Amino acid sequence: MKRSLLIKPSMKEEYPTVTHGEGIYLYDKEGKRYIDGSSGAVTTSIGHGVPEIIEAIHDQAKKVSFVYRSQFTSEPAEQLAQKLNELLDADEDYWSFFVNSGSEATETAMKIAIQHWQEKGNFKKNKILSRWISYHGITLGALSMSGHVSRRERFVSILEDYPSVSAPYCYHCSFNLTYPSCQLACANEIETAIKRIGPGEIAAFIAEPIIGAAGGVIIPPDGYYQQVREICNKYDILFIADEVMTGIGRTGEMFGLHHWGVQADIIALGKGMSAGYTAIAATLASEKVMKPIMLGSNSIMSGHTYSANPQSAATAMAVLQYIEKNQLVQKVKVKGEYLLQKLRGELVSSKIVGHIRGKGLMIGVEFVFDKSTKRPFEKNLLITNKIVEKARKKGLLIYPSSAGQEGAHGDAIIISPPFIITINQIDELVSIFRDVVLEIEKEVGGVEPDGTNTSREKNE
Repeated sequence: MKRSLLIKPSMKEEYPTVTHGEGIYLYDKEGKRYIDGSSGAVTTSIGHGVPEIIEAIHDQAKKVSFVYRSQFTSEPAEQLAQKLNELLDADEDYWSFFVNSGSEATETAMKIAIQHWQEKGNFKKNKILSRWISYHGITLGALSMSGHVSRRERFVSILEDYPSVSAPYCYHCSFNLTYPSCQLACANEIETAIKRIGPGEIAAFIAEPIIGAAGGVIIPPDGYYQQVREICNKYDILFIADEVMTGIGRTGEMFGLHHWGVQADIIALGKGMSAGYTAIAATLASEKVMKPIMLGSNSIMSGHTYSANPQSAATAMAVLQYIEKNQLVQKVKVKGEYLLQKLRGELVSSKIVGHIRGKGLMIGVEFVFDKSTKRPFEKNLLITNKIVEKARKKGLLIYPSSAGQEGAHGDAIIISPPFIITINQIDELVSIFRDVVLEIEKEVGGVEPDGTNTSREKNE
């Protein structure tokens, strides 16, 4: 057989070949079944092989799959924009700019924010303020806004220095404080950064409502986003919510920010918007943001060949209708609480599980060498990789994540199964994951955090 010419995440690793998916399960060509415990990359929210979605894809393909956005609009794209505005349920209308991926959505959000100020005659407000321990995408603009150390390091010399403030990471507080006596020092730091840079230079502040890949599901303390919104209003700075991972029901609300009753000026969506059935994402801009543009150039300076193509728009629309019809967001809240408590109960005595956190079906598990000090394992031990690989061998797919101080010196994974998972299937998922953790715990039982072979007991 010819060698593979497909560039994969790791060129040395051999990946199983998938043949089909059904519900929460995927199957490889050897016939092995896997629980899709991470919905791929926190994407396949409604599961695999849903007949209604397949039918919608087929129906649209029989009509027209592609038109160029400068030549035509289409009913599917128009309907999808209306639907997203309806789901947002805000006090003003939001306009949709459709793209192909979450990276494109956040980069478009950045461009719209800067253009908003340009159209108002302010050409100095062109910086984006962002947080460390964040991930907004892999294109250069999106990566410039990302505070994901390991993903930035190869390209630092050509990236903007946008990450400036600490993440709201209570488990590893950058200020060595405790909530609520901290008085939200992490939010106050945003105001300090604005004053140092100068509010007249900053177009927008961008944040993930709940931090995903860069931190293993970091949930801010209550009051944080309310204060962020107040700070942005005070200094005339737009607030961009990166809802690529949290949006469309993943956390038990349609949008992540809904947990805190806060409204962003610009929103980036992706992943669950099409549940993996097609490549589509969106940037939603409020009427406030769009008004000076519509009174000025009347055009957003961005665009992609496949933007707003009717095939993808019809597919995403079918996904949103399926979620609403089956009341999946409400079910996510209940199932997510069950999964969270089940994990905590099964792993409460684990010596390497430091913290289990989450909202809805977006759960993070952080691993540490010492639970009392939260001391992480050294990176060369590859704890996250070992856990992910062992779980895959046992038929469970989970998502690797960063964790720890600056998101660069710790291990974590994300568990985020499809919304349709049943209670019995959650029990099976947790059982497999518990066995994986216990086996890894035994393997590292005689290893120091730096990899030295010595008994754990002598160091406790």
